[in-house]
Amino acid sequence: MANPVVHFEIVGSDGAALQTFYGDLFDWDIDANNPMSYGMVAAGEGGIGGGVAASQDGSAMVTIYVQVDDLQAALDRAEELGAKTVMPPMDVPGGPSIAVFSDPQGNTIGLVKGA
Repeated sequence: MANPVVHFEIVGSDGAALQTFYGDLFDWDIDANNPMSYGMVAAGEGGIGGGVAASQDGSAMVTIYVQVDDLQAALDRAEELGAKTVMPPMDVPGGPSIAVFSDPQGNTIGLVKGA
């Protein structure tokens, strides 16, 4: 796969409740010990890591993150194909650079800059 899926995110109105639910359901060890209470899920064998947290606007959403070399170039190409930018490239404090678009059907897809 040229641009692999490298992260998932599950967000909703009550991040702590979602962390408890998914931790109990799948026996995930979710570490939310950070200033944003963003619950990090480590990648298991054969899987990818992700996050479970509260959304900024209270909406529920599942997003996958695809690794790309150039965030803006990937957003530009997505828009050429009918997508809309939801969040332009930004640096996550202490983390990677990310961007988000919605595809022509309204699915939200995240981009993360490769190393």
